[in-house]
Amino acid sequence: MEWVKALHVLSVIAWMAGLMYLPRLFVYHAGVAVGSEASETFKTMERKLYRGIMVPSMIATWIFGLWLAFGYGLVDFSMGWMWVKAVMVIALTGVQGFYGSLLRGFAGDRNTRSHKFFRAINEIPFVIAIVIVIMVIVRPF
Repeated sequence: MEWVKALHVLSVIAWMAGLMYLPRLFVYHAGVAVGSEASETFKTMERKLYRGIMVPSMIATWIFGLWLAFGYGLVDFSMGWMWVKAVMVIALTGVQGFYGSLLRGFAGDRNTRSHKFFRAINEIPFVIAIVIVIMVIVRPF
């Protein structure tokens, strides 16, 4: 069980790093000319981050988290904090899906949003992570 916990935490760290780094790449990508060498470099960086780190770490987070919850029975679903955490993890998964749609927009040279938009959405995963950590550590209800 300790190995599964460790792998879950490592997966979460990798996933969160990607969720916070990808919109930062979008900030800089939004400021370069379509078709430029810089734009093509950002496309490569974004694609590799999303497909090579974010998707596998999200899948691993889900697998190890569900393994802990159901395989070892570590979760009491009668507690409110667990439901808040579950909703927040689903929200993070939704954020990743949204980022994937933004990535496809950049890949097809169809981005219409400014760097300010990407700076704003860069904070969303961290706010969600704050809620998750408080639910898991403090268990306020």
